[in-house]
Amino acid sequence: MNEERIIGKVSATEKNPSTTDEFFFWTDKGEILSPFDIVKVKHLPDDSSITYGVIEEINHVTDAPSHFTNYISSDFGDTNENIGNMNRLSMNFIKAKVICNTQNIYMPLLDGKQVFLCNDNDIRTALGLNEVKNPIVCGYLQMYKGKETKQIKVELNANFLIGPEGAHLNVSGISGLAAKTSYSMFLLNAIQQKFCNENGGDVAFVFFNVKGRDLMAIDEYNKDLTEKDKKIYKELGLDPKPFKNVTYYYPYNNIRPESVLTNAKTEDVKKQRLEGKAYAYKFPLENAFDRIDLLLANEDDSTGTMESCVNFIMNRQGEFKNVHNWTTLKETVKKYSEATSSTNNTKNEILPASWKKFLRILNKAVDTNGIFHDVETENDKDLSIEIKNNLVSGQVMMIDITLLDDNMQSFVFGSVARAIWEMKFETERDNIPKKVILFVDELNKYASTDTPKNSPILRQLLDITERGRSLGIILFSVEQFRSAIHDRVKGNCATAAYGRTNAIEVSKPDYRYIPKVYQNMMTRLPAGEYIISNPALRSLVNVRFPFNTYKQYPNG
Repeated sequence: MNEERIIGKVSATEKNPSTTDEFFFWTDKGEILSPFDIVKVKHLPDDSSITYGVIEEINHVTDAPSHFTNYISSDFGDTNENIGNMNRLSMNFIKAKVICNTQNIYMPLLDGKQVFLCNDNDIRTALGLNEVKNPIVCGYLQMYKGKETKQIKVELNANFLIGPEGAHLNVSGISGLAAKTSYSMFLLNAIQQKFCNENGGDVAFVFFNVKGRDLMAIDEYNKDLTEKDKKIYKELGLDPKPFKNVTYYYPYNNIRPESVLTNAKTEDVKKQRLEGKAYAYKFPLENAFDRIDLLLANEDDSTGTMESCVNFIMNRQGEFKNVHNWTTLKETVKKYSEATSSTNNTKNEILPASWKKFLRILNKAVDTNGIFHDVETENDKDLSIEIKNNLVSGQVMMIDITLLDDNMQSFVFGSVARAIWEMKFETERDNIPKKVILFVDELNKYASTDTPKNSPILRQLLDITERGRSLGIILFSVEQFRSAIHDRVKGNCATAAYGRTNAIEVSKPDYRYIPKVYQNMMTRLPAGEYIISNPALRSLVNVRFPFNTYKQYPNG
């Protein structure tokens, strides 16, 4: 195959001139090209520089002045393909966006210049893949069709994914097989393989499982992984193996203390416990006093009355200075809720009605959830302490919150995020990970456009996304609709991955900078494909990724 095959010529007209940003070219109607394909044109001076362009729009035109003309020329509407009174002149008319020039010459391309297909090195040069420092694989792209199909490994500069140059990943798209979580886990597996060797490495991971038992066996091999996928992993420079050094944490079940609250099978949990890699987690009050505000994360407190109660408790004022467990906490709050109680005779008195409202929230949380208990056996762990004292580089902590209600999921997520922050700033030990990646699905629960501004979890997420890059706390987040996420959270994510979504979503302002044809592609992207935006890439890239290497459960 001729790697410099000519496919057309630049066409600059009065209506559609070449500019420094874009150009147009014609090609034969039988030439198969697609959006995201890259072409090259030899440019000034004396064709010694090369301009690369990425295809955005493809049009087919003929010399017919109107559709009525075509109707007439087909014997007044005969649909037989072989019937026609004349042969129309036709061509494909393509718009391409300039993404780079090899000599940084950005004069408009001249009319009549030949347009070529690219070889592998051309594609890497065009996208800046030949210049990637500290590379981390994010998938592969396929370009052109038929015999000329090319498969190119796509790598990002890890400094723009997990810091310090840029950080945080946001993945959006509708649910489905090989979708958001699968792509996130593919990237996270690649990061662990690159940065976490047998001696530990620089990165630790904290994941949340929110759907069934999807992620509760990520250290077990996917026996259904095909040879084709294994080959792709090898070509990407990755081992087709699952995560390593994984510890699973399940909510303590106060109804059946011998079990845990999870969708995972009992025998699987028992096996993990026997192997010393699974525990039940709790939040004893002694170490959760400064997390009581998280109980209000999803509560409407526009007047701030319950917040006053929480601040009074967290500051250990009044009778709360002697409270050491959740039961005593409830009893003490109940005292303050009684109008005739002498405890209400305090300066800046909080009304009994406010205490009663907070007591209802506290009772609902503590009485129906086993996570609000003291640690009693070696199989139980205080989750906050586990993170602050025992999280090390190379380790993956998988926290199951599937069967908890929305309020408790928020409490656990907020507590874990706060514990990571405290580990970085308040814990003194030699083996604190340089970087911690926090992966959370359904980000809309914690940082949506509807989340109250005074939400303590939203404040934590804003701290992480705005300051975490320099501190080594990295957020990998997932949601169905990007437009529903708080602007400051998604705006601070240096890398965005767009999966298949619907037409209503792509009409939102979040997608305004994306060319219309790419927006339309997002409504029909197949499983296993994402459109990636990253500061280190010169253009949006349509990447693919193989199936995950860890055990897959049917129907979650």
